[in-house]
Amino acid sequence: MTMQNFKALAKTVIEIEQQAISELIQFVDDSFELACQFMYNCKGRVIVIGMGKSGHIGGKIAATLASTGTPSFFVHPGEASHGDLGMITANDVVLTISYSGETHEVLAITPVIKRIGAKLIAMTGNSNSTLAKLADTHICIKVSAEACPLGLAPTSSTTATLVMGDALAVALLNARGFTADDFALSHPGGSLGKRLLLRLSDIMHKDERVPTVSEHAFIKDALVEMSLKGLGMTAIINDEQQLVGLFTDGDLRRVLDSRIDIHSDSISTVMTHNPRVAQGDMLAAQALKIMEDKKINGLIIVDDNNKPVGAMNMHDLLSSGVL
Repeated sequence: MTMQNFKALAKTVIEIEQQAISELIQFVDDSFELACQFMYNCKGRVIVIGMGKSGHIGGKIAATLASTGTPSFFVHPGEASHGDLGMITANDVVLTISYSGETHEVLAITPVIKRIGAKLIAMTGNSNSTLAKLADTHICIKVSAEACPLGLAPTSSTTATLVMGDALAVALLNARGFTADDFALSHPGGSLGKRLLLRLSDIMHKDERVPTVSEHAFIKDALVEMSLKGLGMTAIINDEQQLVGLFTDGDLRRVLDSRIDIHSDSISTVMTHNPRVAQGDMLAAQALKIMEDKKINGLIIVDDNNKPVGAMNMHDLLSSGVL
């Protein structure tokens, strides 16, 4: 076996599985739509059941459904036969996965599921299988060939099953009008949750930590304020405490290149007029995009009267996990 053989075989596997995914489109039919309707109208939970590799894929499908607005969990068919069937009610929809449609552990609990009164969706590669015929609707996941050269290890079939599960989840997500805010509620941890939930009011510097100087102040006063607050900028305010300008480290470099006296010249002569600002309820992720697009390192947060109430910079976004 040479390195070239490894690469050739890997490419063959990918090509076979790509073909399997392409062939799935023909199975997105009326039966698929009926399955979506069952799951959309479900008053309870969508319970996913599968054995072996189908069980592993089933666990992922259940997790994807649950995180995209369709309450769902996975039940192992072996455990179901020993008490876990008690988790299933008539208000639930059961999605059973078996490529052959003849998996003993799944078929053994199917009559009980039917007796409970839960809607039964079968996902198999054989429309004439026992499981497909027992189900209220059947989603076909048939593939032309497994990527395994022996034709034994589930490869293309498990990929096809996962993709069809994603198709169900996304179709339901759109039907429910599921939003990014809804998604964030089930993903509060890690950087994903922070990107979706964190607002500027949660991370901005407030009160005496906000750098401000009067528009009548000298440039040297602005430099002192910038050094004291350590944000690389200061807001310039008028007598009514409203924002009229901004002075940053970048402005300072430009000032030093010109013939300006920092001890006697007013900050209003060198400040940036009408700077980009933000509001406290803005998502931190939105502020990050603004800063990247405008190529700026910080933002002043103002209230409805254009008075500075906060300040933040890229370091704050980095510290909060948004960046």
